[in-house]
Amino acid sequence: MADRTHIEWTDATWNIITGCSVVSAGCKHCYAMKLAGTRLAHHPSREGLTIDTGAGPVWNGQVRFNGPWLTQPLAWSWPRRIFVCAHGDLFHEAVPDEWIDQVFAVMALAPQHTFQVLTKRASRMQQYLSDENVWPRIEVAARRIWRDLMGQQIAGKVLIGPLPNVWLGVSVEDQDAANARIPALLDTPAAVRWISAEPLLGDLDLRDIDDGAAHREIPREFWVEEFDTEDSPPAVGIDALSGLRWQRFGDWQGRGTTIDWVVVGGESGPGARPMNPQWVRDLRDQCMLHAEVPFLFKQWGSWVSVSEVEGAGPH
Repeated sequence: MADRTHIEWTDATWNIITGCSVVSAGCKHCYAMKLAGTRLAHHPSREGLTIDTGAGPVWNGQVRFNGPWLTQPLAWSWPRRIFVCAHGDLFHEAVPDEWIDQVFAVMALAPQHTFQVLTKRASRMQQYLSDENVWPRIEVAARRIWRDLMGQQIAGKVLIGPLPNVWLGVSVEDQDAANARIPALLDTPAAVRWISAEPLLGDLDLRDIDDGAAHREIPREFWVEEFDTEDSPPAVGIDALSGLRWQRFGDWQGRGTTIDWVVVGGESGPGARPMNPQWVRDLRDQCMLHAEVPFLFKQWGSWVSVSEVEGAGPH
């Protein structure tokens, strides 16, 4: 858990679940994986989560629920943007639903914060949040957490989803990843959907996602209610929390659901793979000129001369 971070699109990280496994090219130089096997190798939250290889530490597929950190967001009264599971994946296949229920319960109990979730397991996320029993389970978890923390019951109904202060996103490093993950994201009940194209490893056209699936329209109404207790924080709308001026620009590809934000960045660190500047320009133009979706360029990452990148074009 870190109340400050160098990640420019968030304010804090909440590593309630740590550990992961490599699933695609974007995982190759994962900073969290390297830290878990080096500087944090003996920390209780990371110990035993990697194996040593000739290429360095690699996730071994084990995950850990860091229980002492569960309620830390509830201790922060000042609104923050919080990156959930920066050193893991909330929807990893080894993470049981009961853990995810508790994470969503805390996010529901802390409407003063904006929680930013990012996953490479978009199908698991879609299946979890489309389950008709998910919100009753989360409500039970929220009541138990509040009772254990505050010593009192929550009176009345707590919530149904989607939560307005939870942004659900997917990592897409190239077109194949986008085709595999974005359709499931669009089919996931969410207040805000976003994409992190970092590290960007290839040309990416978000206007031509090959899915072949029918996407249902998700209502935009938000249903979080205030808790009936003097000690609980008020329910706050997402626009008041984000510190950003969000506008709804209409749907993406006529689906009735939208991608609300796109972040792009290059890879950094030893052995980083270069990012073609034209990939960034194309993605920027898709967002700003075609879809009118907010676009954040995070970093070039480690780089080589533009003359060494095929097809980079003028700069």
